[in-house]
Amino acid sequence: MKKILCACSSLLLVAPALAQWQTTNYALKGGWNSIYLHGDASHVAPEQLLANNLEVLEVWRWNPNPTQVGFTSTPLLPSNGTPEWSKWVRGAASGNSLASLSGQAAYLVRCSGAASASSTLSIPQRPLPPRSTWVRNGANFLGFPSSKAAGGFPTIARYFATFPAAIAASTKIFKYIGGELSATNAMHVFSPNLEALDRNQAYWFSSEVVGNFYAPAQITLSGGEGLAFGRRGSVITARVINRSAALLSLRIAPVVSDSPPVGQEFIAGPVPLTRRTLDYQAKWVETPIVAAYEEVIAPNASVELSFGIDRSKMTSRRANALYASLLRFTDSGNLFDILMPATARRSTLAGLWVGEATVAAVESKPQADAVKPAGSSFPLRYLIHVADDGTTRVLSQVFMGPMAAAPHDFGLCLSEAGLKADAKSAARRIVATHMPLDLALGGTGNFGMGSSLACTIATPFDDPTNPFVHQYHPDHDNKSGQTALVAGQESYTVTRAVTFTFTAAPPAGGSATGWGSSVIGGTYGEVVSGLHRDSVGVGTGDGLRLTGTFELRRASELGTLNP
Repeated sequence: MKKILCACSSLLLVAPALAQWQTTNYALKGGWNSIYLHGDASHVAPEQLLANNLEVLEVWRWNPNPTQVGFTSTPLLPSNGTPEWSKWVRGAASGNSLASLSGQAAYLVRCSGAASASSTLSIPQRPLPPRSTWVRNGANFLGFPSSKAAGGFPTIARYFATFPAAIAASTKIFKYIGGELSATNAMHVFSPNLEALDRNQAYWFSSEVVGNFYAPAQITLSGGEGLAFGRRGSVITARVINRSAALLSLRIAPVVSDSPPVGQEFIAGPVPLTRRTLDYQAKWVETPIVAAYEEVIAPNASVELSFGIDRSKMTSRRANALYASLLRFTDSGNLFDILMPATARRSTLAGLWVGEATVAAVESKPQADAVKPAGSSFPLRYLIHVADDGTTRVLSQVFMGPMAAAPHDFGLCLSEAGLKADAKSAARRIVATHMPLDLALGGTGNFGMGSSLACTIATPFDDPTNPFVHQYHPDHDNKSGQTALVAGQESYTVTRAVTFTFTAAPPAGGSATGWGSSVIGGTYGEVVSGLHRDSVGVGTGDGLRLTGTFELRRASELGTLNP
């Protein structure tokens, strides 16, 4: 065989940021086999991963790179000491360059015994989004997420119908079948029309093509690590391209993760994914993904799918609790079976929350104390800070920017003096204008879904923001004869007993996207005392009641509030 230009750079390992698990069983023969890992198994070293499979003597990983600078006489034989191969040999005192089994990679596995001997290698792994890079002028050692339906795997010809250059007449395809390396192992696949494409097997393709083909449909996520929502994420989109000239019926189904291997992080439950669609009013509708559903994609067309998360279903009380599961993409033609990882973490609620209470109903004293809908709703801005230890304060103003104290990190403070003097142009001030200035009120209760938080906002009788204190009303001319206002004569202290009741689900008409993580809210109540005249006198009585809803959005995760 003529010389073929091959890879020489090490494969970039995928960081084990994902945490959902699937165990794949690989059928092995004595001698040389090839396998393909669609998921990452780098959580333990090969010695531990293969401890129960003593028949496995060697593992070699192929390290592809589109920019080849080295040659090899054949793509079928591993060449010791070249960067295009990393190896692990059982019992070797030195020289092993394969420290772990990374995902979306092809491997050669050498087992003891004759070619007739068979064994099963079970590898727990974290599924990864599929990827594939084809190189021109070189050999490609690749695996593909083919579907093993009732009739078995699809043929190579069917699978590659939308990427025919990879199986053109000049292309040579090889697979390993066990036994020593020889003229028959790797075996030349002469008929792609008859050969089934095994998803767990890696194949050599000697073809002069370039591309990123891995399946008849290409799925590109807005998050490179899959549906990774983290602590605050709320929306991830997937662009799906139908490469074929036929209608594609795409089936999407949730899959529960296997139990984590010993020593790996506990999974609190599956990610509560939602399917986001637009209704006739162009508003997003969130539908929980609890069963399979279908999306139809026109020939040679693409669609953008939107996925959300309902964090109200993440009920674990452990801070930073991990939720992990999978989303399976299959097609009606039984060609591909792609597992997309999904992860999220229960977030703490520490940080600054900014939003509005919408007052929709007000008590009318002349109408027998009935609370009735207002003619129109009106907003009240609220700023609430939750410290790392859970301490909650309702603020009248807050500053965000570089702090005055070294090392001048970005932070939150209550006063402008807390900002770095020459960096105020990069700072921001947020104010709740319906409250007296410079307030930081502690509350009773808890900030979080299923809880309630209460505080009392007092506006003293002599505060400049008190409605009884201003220059332009004849009743407020300080005719008491005193040089200063006297409480209860012409001006009265106004108190507002405010209650925020947090709900596990958004109020009617609200969106579940980000609820419980980046968005939180519920019902709002307020009792105002000091404004109502009754039989006892002015400024007393049982107060005026207001009700409505509120919604707060997290503006910062900083749990420290500087003075």
